Amino acid sequence: MTPGDHRPAAGRPVAVLANPTAGRGRHRRLLPEVLDRLSAGGRPVRVLDAYTRGQAEAVCHEAVADGAAALVAVGGDGTVHVALQAVAGTRVPFGAVPAGTGNDFAVETGFPADPLTAVDTIAAALRDGRSRPVDLARITTATGEHRWFGAVLAAGFDAIVNERANRMRWPRGPRRYDLAILVELARLRPRRYTLRLDGETHELDAALVAVGNCASYGGGMRICPDADPTDGLLDIVVGGRFNRRMLIREKPNIYHGTHIHHPLVRSYRARTVELAAPDITTYADGERCLPLPITITATPAALHLLLP
Repeated sequence: MTPGDHRPAAGRPVAVLANPTAGRGRHRRLLPEVLDRLSAGGRPVRVLDAYTRGQAEAVCHEAVADGAAALVAVGGDGTVHVALQAVAGTRVPFGAVPAGTGNDFAVETGFPADPLTAVDTIAAALRDGRSRPVDLARITTATGEHRWFGAVLAAGFDAIVNERANRMRWPRGPRRYDLAILVELARLRPRRYTLRLDGETHELDAALVAVGNCASYGGGMRICPDADPTDGLLDIVVGGRFNRRMLIREKPNIYHGTHIHHPLVRSYRARTVELAAPDITTYADGERCLPLPITITATPAALHLLLP
């Protein structure tokens, strides 16, 4: 076997985690075609049954422990995030079929944006026994709890908005998130953060804090535009004492990554990030994650992607 050749033993199945509600269900009918094309990779295919996030994580871990030839996630960044918890740090190769509202990790790491083209790419990699290593970020709390993420961890205004939206029972759908933005904009105030970057301490007031293994989150917002998931480093972007008007005005620039030129924005790069602030629950890959304080560590080649 050559380096990057992860040809599994014959007969071991490819486990598939599919989220039928990803992308508001617009790719729901694609699953039979996805499974047919994956079978062209020469392995039996097994769909994992799960109805909640907790169940999904459990069945992914079980599939990996049972010797799955590979794990494939069909959905958006949230589905990918769940699957990563099982394959991170293992030799089990992973494929991402971008079928969600936000597909930042899949696209940033080289999977085609079209779901069926991505499936064909994954099937070819399975057939040829090829994979490509990429970095992941490992989050650890003071009590030893840990999680992995692939794209971006938010620990500022975006995380606060998500937390507000998750607590709301009305309205339903995207309007709930829009209302949460309005509520938190009215309450906007910079928070005091302590950052330790490879042992160097920074005390600062900030409205935005993001730690990126990849460049984008939220469906293409390039919050950490220079992040590279193969360099063994994390990119940290901090937006300082923004007021409401400044934050609203700057948001469109995040899609292009030009916000880093704003005088209140600072960028850093480090292997290890220790992050602390009061009353903040982080969101990683768009999913509710761990409360601060946390330590985030860049982990080179923690994941093997089914790419040529």
